[in-house]
Amino acid sequence: MVNDYTSYMTIRIAAFAGSLRKGSFNRRLLACAARGAEEAGAEVDVIDLRDHLAPLYDGDHESEHGLPPEVISFRERVAAAQGLLIASPEYNHSLSAALKNIIDWASRPQSSEDPRPCLPGKVAALLSTSPGHLGGIRGLSHLRAVLHNVGVLVINEQFAMPSAGAAFGEGDSLQDPKTEQQVMEIGRALVRELRLRAEG
Repeated sequence: MVNDYTSYMTIRIAAFAGSLRKGSFNRRLLACAARGAEEAGAEVDVIDLRDHLAPLYDGDHESEHGLPPEVISFRERVAAAQGLLIASPEYNHSLSAALKNIIDWASRPQSSEDPRPCLPGKVAALLSTSPGHLGGIRGLSHLRAVLHNVGVLVINEQFAMPSAGAAFGEGDSLQDPKTEQQVMEIGRALVRELRLRAEG
């Protein structure tokens, strides 16, 4: 039976795209999926990775300077969420360097005094789109493996949308209403999974 706490608790999701390009198709896809999560009752914090650009992960840099401030602020926003909604472009059959780098940094402890990780225990949903015929799905398998390794549970539902150049209408809407509902359903599915876990 659902208790009062789990019935009314706020589900918080950190949402981000792996592309840094301002007009990125994946950033637009993410916005659509985030609407689905919000319609399902979640609070969604959309994170722009351009606001959290960090140097390439370097153990010497970490030892000498600790985590960069851009990483600390990213970690704080992720730590405040139970779920992650990630739209990942496919770069050479894999995830983008920007996305892999922020995951590498975020997987590190805050400091020796505060070793709490921010990624283990999170639940994630993945999406991708590309101008090609496969929609970026090859990169999602790599991202899924990386997230699993750092302790993130990735739900089975995912979405890869081909022909991105012709798929979008005005703003972040999609030309095909059925496809738009499929994208929004990824956000809803993430919220459902988080609520089930809270109730369990």
